Amino acid sequence: MVEAEAAPVEVAKEKPEAPEAMVKTEDKLVVHDAKVPKPSKSSKGSLDRDIALAKLEDDKRISFIKAWEDGEKTKAQNKAQKKTAEVSSWENSKKAALDSKLKKYEEDLEKKKAEYGERIKNKVAAIHKQAEEKRALVEAKRGQELLKVEESTAKFRATNTAPPKGFGCFGA
Repeated sequence: MVEAEAAPVEVAKEKPEAPEAMVKTEDKLVVHDAKVPKPSKSSKGSLDRDIALAKLEDDKRISFIKAWEDGEKTKAQNKAQKKTAEVSSWENSKKAALDSKLKKYEEDLEKKKAEYGERIKNKVAAIHKQAEEKRALVEAKRGQELLKVEESTAKFRATNTAPPKGFGCFGA
């Protein structure tokens, strides 16, 4: 932040009309008009010396402004890097939280899949058991019918009679 007490100072001046003194106090640049005596035209060496001193003061002021500018740019760069790091950290923590949530859901789904698979296997086993029972009943009934036919055959042979000529389903 630059404060000018007397007159605003242009940075791009080629040759200043009067050199100015600058004082830096707690990150503030205060510019004072310097009371420099005008060079007398009596001696050329004195004039050259005054011009050189004015140029030196101007260069000093410009380098001070450049240093201040570089410092402010560095502060802004560091601040931006810090904010970028915070955003990256926030993003990574949110991603990690969502990844863990996704893994939990996947584990839950795998558990449910295993449970449903077990239920289906149990149902398949129950159906197989019922089918075996029904096969056993069919076999038992077939055995009973075969015994009945054998008894009837033995009876017909013992009595020396022929079985009735109709269909067996209409009964004798």
